[in-house]
Amino acid sequence: MYTTFQKFAAEFLGTFALVFFGAGAVCADRYLQSSGGIGLLGIALASGLAMAIMVSALGHISGGHFNPAISIGFWVTKRIGTVEVFLYWAAQILGGVAAAFLLKAIIPEETWRAVALGTPELVRDFSRLSAMVLEAVASFFLVLVFFATAVDERGTFRAIAGFGIGLTLTLGILVIAPFTGAAMNPARAFGPALASTHWTNWGVYWIGPLAGGFLAGLLYDSLYLKKAV
Repeated sequence: MYTTFQKFAAEFLGTFALVFFGAGAVCADRYLQSSGGIGLLGIALASGLAMAIMVSALGHISGGHFNPAISIGFWVTKRIGTVEVFLYWAAQILGGVAAAFLLKAIIPEETWRAVALGTPELVRDFSRLSAMVLEAVASFFLVLVFFATAVDERGTFRAIAGFGIGLTLTLGILVIAPFTGAAMNPARAFGPALASTHWTNWGVYWIGPLAGGFLAGLLYDSLYLKKAV
């Protein structure tokens, strides 16, 4: 049984890795732009692999959320309490902020400023409502897969849960990043936004993912995890 501090530290480290490699990949793509960059696939794989690896490495300690949208799914299904969910959110946000400020300190300023340190952003003339829907749908499936692989004991073996979760994140980024930047995670958006002071449309990246995670947790729990009376 792990302590609250150990769980807090695991959530901090996992989210730190997710933001460091995810936002870092966006900066790397910009830095290598003259030679073609790493492209959307490279950026998506960086985030997906980071999520897969950290869920596999630390999931047994804290559950491996690394995302407030996943934690709210656990909260609405009463798998964690209100105090614990706020502790998870605090750890995740702090991890994202720490990773973003480290990237800011290391990466050349002209590179990170050009992409606002990897802060997600809407494509020109794309509405906030449409962006929220895309973020919500992508986050819905991310949390749904999380519940199906890492929570449901009758589902895919937990030993490979990280693989499925990471692939779902990769898929979401490939589809919605051209439109919204594909945060699918408020902590992923908040850290780089704070470090780069780039707050445009920031509400999209809280409302969309949290709504998607809330609905996915509630739906999976109600349909597949509730025991018949």
